Amino acid sequence: MSLTNASPLDAAQAAKSASHVLATLSAEARNEALTTIHAGLAAARDDILAANARDLELARQAAADGTLSQSLVSRLDLGKTGKWEDMLRGILDVRGLDDPVGRATLRTRLDDGLELERVTCPIGVLLIIFEARPEVIANIAALAIKSGNAAILKGGKESTESFVAISRVISAALERTQVPNGAIQLVTTRDVIPQLLGLDRHIDLVIPRGGNELVRYIKNNTRIPVLGHADGLCAIYLEQSADPTTAAEVIVDSKTSYPAACNSLETLLVHDAALATLLPPIAAALAAKGVELRCDEASRAALQQHAPAVPTLAATADDFATEFLALTLAIKTVPSLAAAVAHINAHGSHHTDCILTSSAAQAEQFMAAVDSAGTYWNASTRFADGMRYGFGTEVGISTNKIHSRGPVGLEGLMIYKYKLRGHGQVSAVYGEGEGKRPFLHQRLL
Repeated sequence: MSLTNASPLDAAQAAKSASHVLATLSAEARNEALTTIHAGLAAARDDILAANARDLELARQAAADGTLSQSLVSRLDLGKTGKWEDMLRGILDVRGLDDPVGRATLRTRLDDGLELERVTCPIGVLLIIFEARPEVIANIAALAIKSGNAAILKGGKESTESFVAISRVISAALERTQVPNGAIQLVTTRDVIPQLLGLDRHIDLVIPRGGNELVRYIKNNTRIPVLGHADGLCAIYLEQSADPTTAAEVIVDSKTSYPAACNSLETLLVHDAALATLLPPIAAALAAKGVELRCDEASRAALQQHAPAVPTLAATADDFATEFLALTLAIKTVPSLAAAVAHINAHGSHHTDCILTSSAAQAEQFMAAVDSAGTYWNASTRFADGMRYGFGTEVGISTNKIHSRGPVGLEGLMIYKYKLRGHGQVSAVYGEGEGKRPFLHQRLL
């Protein structure tokens, strides 16, 4: 891993070449590289956190000036409780996962002595462009190396000090491993992004990690496939039969445990039969956590009557299509499960959505009908995370309809190839008709 001053084309060509070598390294060699990276980062903790503190100071000034959002400042803080430890643990968790490279997923005997096999293989070269989140460097390096992919990383200017400090440690660590130098490359200048996005012959997949503006810019300016999501507009449907305690705990956690996360709750849909019963204590619990409630007419009227001490604001139509990334929640009344599903499918971001209900039938109908990467029953939307899913860590969260969906870990960084082993067979002798050989098509796996 290195901070490269090469041209975008040279960097991409070097990454492509390195990817071919990395894909052939043994699992032991790739795991050893992760062990070395983990040890290097652990030893450099104080230096890295000091660099991160310098980034934070500048970011807070920018937020005070109105030139940077508070959500980005929150994502930048590597010293936040548990974040550093999660980053290091993620490397070891990835190391401990089964080797994803070369796994047979299909084996078919086409004829005696002619066998077809489908095996997993790396995608090739990944381009990851991210804002804030300095831990992304370590996450991506671990996932890329374990999966046999090369990666080019471009971090946001707000994380430059952290970015450089972490990259130097990882670079020094990789010098002591078999991973090729060009397999993980870091670029720091913003002006290279358009050039990198044009290198579709050398870069196989772009993964944006950032806000709506970044993701949409990338999707609109490249022919390279893009894996990611522009918004994290998550909703919960509060059905009238939900357990009051469970509902309150899940909603409060979904909204307040980390409001700047893409898997935090942004819209609460309330069944009209629950307005006077379930909603008032939940609203009080949210207000106690400092959440601003933007309510439609029916929910606001119910709260004014049954929980008059809870402050509310009148919601606008835009509030139900907004990713607040803050302690703000939009509340809308719906007459049925079907109406809740229709609202989510029309206004949500297809990220993660939940139903709170005691009815298994209602839950299964909701989870089948909602068109999102994650559909939950009686569980916080905050569980939408690669580490919590057991993926070790994640390269990002995808709302795509092809390749990978939801939190993307090792499996999402793999594709496959077909291997055919024969003994000189030729296609012309197979088929229907006199003198032709039929295929056996015998499934072996």
